[in-house]
Amino acid sequence: MTIDSLIEYMKIHVISLEQDLENIAQEMESLDPESKACKELDFEYNYISGQSIATRHLLAVAEGKQ
Repeated sequence: MTIDSLIEYMKIHVISLEQDLENIAQEMESLDPESKACKELDFEYNYISGQSIATRHLLAVAEGKQ
């Protein structure tokens, strides 16, 4: 795998993570904020958000922006 292929993969991965975050946020809006399901989704949202932040950082480094 070349660095360019890796960069393209990371860009696609970030888009996928953002879509996941959007779907979770929409699902959470329909739930009672105090429900177990909402709290579990909040945990998942934060976990995926961390993945997005880490991937964006690595992408910036790979692109020489950091």
